[in-house]
Amino acid sequence: MGEVVNLRQARKHKARIEKERQASENRALHGRPKTERERDRLASEKAEKFVAGHRREKPDDPGER
Repeated sequence: MGEVVNLRQARKHKARIEKERQASENRALHGRPKTERERDRLASEKAEKFVAGHRREKPDDPGER
């Protein structure tokens, strides 16, 4: 016969694990200094401009060849 499991405790344990996972995700997202967020934003903008500048077709001319 298998091990007896208290469903109430198992449900609470699962909720605690999910809550800790969400907290960890929020710390990673919102726990950075303003300068670090700004640096990352500028880097992504620079990369986007670089890619946009090397496109063969401009987004303004979707059908022209």
